Amino acid sequence: MARYSFRLPDIGEGIAEAEIVAWHVGVGDRIEEDAQLADMMTDKATVEMESPVSGVIVELAGEVGDMVPIGSTLAVIETDADAEASDTPESGLRTESIDEIAVLEEVAESSEDSVEDLTEAPAAVAEASPPAAAPAGGKEDRAVLASPAVRARARDLGVDLSQVQAEGDRIRHADLDAYLRYGAGQGYQAPGASRARADEPIKVIGMRRKIAENMAASKRAIPHFTYVEEMDVTALEAMRADLNANRGNRPKLTMLPFLIVAICRTIPEFPMINARYDDEAGVVTRHGAVHLGMATQTDAGLMVPVIRDAQDKNVWQLASEISRLAEAARTGKAKVDELTGGTLTVTSLGPLGGIATTPVINRPEVAIIGPNKIVERPVFAKNPKGGDDIRRAKLMNLSISCDHRVVDGWDAASFVQALKRLVETPVLLFAD
Repeated sequence: MARYSFRLPDIGEGIAEAEIVAWHVGVGDRIEEDAQLADMMTDKATVEMESPVSGVIVELAGEVGDMVPIGSTLAVIETDADAEASDTPESGLRTESIDEIAVLEEVAESSEDSVEDLTEAPAAVAEASPPAAAPAGGKEDRAVLASPAVRARARDLGVDLSQVQAEGDRIRHADLDAYLRYGAGQGYQAPGASRARADEPIKVIGMRRKIAENMAASKRAIPHFTYVEEMDVTALEAMRADLNANRGNRPKLTMLPFLIVAICRTIPEFPMINARYDDEAGVVTRHGAVHLGMATQTDAGLMVPVIRDAQDKNVWQLASEISRLAEAARTGKAKVDELTGGTLTVTSLGPLGGIATTPVINRPEVAIIGPNKIVERPVFAKNPKGGDDIRRAKLMNLSISCDHRVVDGWDAASFVQALKRLVETPVLLFAD
């Protein structure tokens, strides 16, 4: 048994010391060659230290957070081989003595001679070592040096070590890992990895092309702006739960029917929101009826079926119409008049939600409303005796994108604030 002192190598020009940011071993641990010892941080990078020998950890330089000077002992390892016991003054990540051992082990594998025999005849090592491959440049390449553990791993993976680029004097596990990550471009396929799929050209036709044309025209022609407000939907969600619990054979209510009712009740005060803009004629038509489009994701792409005269429907009727139109759109059975003529659109990502959206206006409409995900958070509320109480609340952000040629920012903000009052006091949705 012998002891090997692993000294912190020079890990960067001008670096005098490095900080221990993580130990991967402890005193008494048995480690294998190339096992990670520690992570060392300099002012430039974090570097992983690997053990050049196998053995048992008997001493570590310090605790996490300690500074270790370059060249000082980082770890002392008790080894089984006397050849590894030298306390070299300039030991580092890769030492000459270890490289010599790697060469001897390589020759031992190929010639089945013992390491002891080879050490007695250094010339035999040179003769038995496999010839270096001659690269295309004509200069003789160095011999491939690697530990038995690295060679065994490479054999299992089917990797030719002569193709692996080493950072230092010999190939280590980190070099092999780098080859596995980036060698696929040279034809290597790591076990368990899926090959890249072939490129698939898809012609943009039909509904997909129409969507692309409409969205491009909308962004190109319309100066969008988006306004986002947070709404407390705690009371509304409680009302929705009570109605669903006693719905009988009526459809289950989501948030959307309530939001549509609130929109329809607010629109009369803000007619500029429920409008269509004819660019060529230079005419804005403010519609009396709310023909509400609802963006629906289908296999063919995003479609916008329209709820006709939404202002005349209650929450149950709206829920039925939402379900019917969404199913018709997804199955391709929606009629032409069910996909055209909208005056305002609502787009919702449902459970995917999101903190906020900046939806694209469905031209020639001038506004689009996007409810976002409902989240539960603590909020402050005034109590009757004065002061603040903290309560649990269900909150939802609501976005609106508007055509700034038709809708001013003040109008959009005022519309959303009026909507907020109805949503946060849901009894008003059913008051005459």
